[in-house]
Amino acid sequence: MRILHFADLHLGVEAYGGTDPTTGLPSRLVDFLRCLDGLVDSALAEGVDLVLFAGDAYKSREPSQTHQRELARRLRRLVEAGMPVFLLVGNHDLPHAFARATSVEIFDTLAVERITVAARPGIHTVATRAGPLQIASLPWLRRSGLLAREDSKGLSLDQVMERMRQAAVGQLRGYLDQLDPTLPAVLAAHVAVRGARRGSEGRMMANGEPDLLPSHLSHPSLDYVALGHVHSHQEIASWPPAVYAGSLERLDFSEAGEPKGFCLVDLDPAKPSGHRLVGPPRFVEVPARPFVEVSVSVPAGDPDPTATVLRALASRDIEGAIVRLDVSLSPDQSLRDGDIRQALKAAHYVAGISREVRRERRPRLGEVSPEKLAPQQALQAYLQAKKVPAERAGKLLEYGYSILSEVTGTAQTEAGGEADADSKA
Repeated sequence: MRILHFADLHLGVEAYGGTDPTTGLPSRLVDFLRCLDGLVDSALAEGVDLVLFAGDAYKSREPSQTHQRELARRLRRLVEAGMPVFLLVGNHDLPHAFARATSVEIFDTLAVERITVAARPGIHTVATRAGPLQIASLPWLRRSGLLAREDSKGLSLDQVMERMRQAAVGQLRGYLDQLDPTLPAVLAAHVAVRGARRGSEGRMMANGEPDLLPSHLSHPSLDYVALGHVHSHQEIASWPPAVYAGSLERLDFSEAGEPKGFCLVDLDPAKPSGHRLVGPPRFVEVPARPFVEVSVSVPAGDPDPTATVLRALASRDIEGAIVRLDVSLSPDQSLRDGDIRQALKAAHYVAGISREVRRERRPRLGEVSPEKLAPQQALQAYLQAKKVPAERAGKLLEYGYSILSEVTGTAQTEAGGEADADSKA
């Protein structure tokens, strides 16, 4: 029995792009669909028995008709090939109001053949070409589904999260104990697991979220744990294997170096629980759009800063990539924008060109705060800090005091008089 596990599709993320001239769709939507098409092609070529999606189909809780149409087209290819599809509800699939539908509920409402939508915790038995498969579902943990209003009255956010964690673990244990050990079983969970390496999803969450321990996801009847929510592909427990497939396409520069794809899992239904996994889960990469960040610190005194930046760009593979260029310069240096723009033409999209001008550190004026000094005293302290020769400092102080006296209408300070006397001496 071969299972394809993927998660965090996030159709609708369209940052860092324009309009695709061929389709008229946003170019980043085309990127995400290209990755999804690669997944569907692989499922057909690999003879997959079930496609398991671990949550977050769209970026928005209210996806556009175009986003819904494009996902439905790909799911149709799978079910028409005889592959059942299991859709778990993630946090981005949930409506803002309790009574509203989830973003994937339409498939359940229309009773689309071979598509199962899991919006609540429970056990689903799905018929596949290789026999029945039990799927225990743990969709995104909602406070309203775990705690009564009075359970969280007067509690801090951390206390509420702990109550939710305890309730979720108790609920999960209750229905995992109902699994039939004679049938293969997997857990599909859209949840944060403690210790997981977080990607862009960590910044996309505005509120707190309860996290589970890896041990909470283990059970003697489980053969595999398919995780969603964290965008970085990783295995967080070895037995049963608990794996985040990761997002299918890169969302931002925090995911620049991460591979993107899906997992293929082979089970032998004839074997007993704990021994059904045939080899380790296999990660298959998809053609995700590369993100490249180029940082250049131009040395002080460099006679041609632009050439230095161009060499840095030439050393990186930016063709077809989303590129961000960060340049650090001295105040007396400048760049030829036209040459740099020309060098970036091979990029799919230029996310930005930033210049940081390195400023010289201002000399310190000793232990006295400059705000507490009179203007004449500040000038004298400045010249001392700059180690200006005494003869020149005297002349500068004399001129400075003269100007300040004209501006303020005040006489020279005692410090000024002393300085003037010193200069005349």
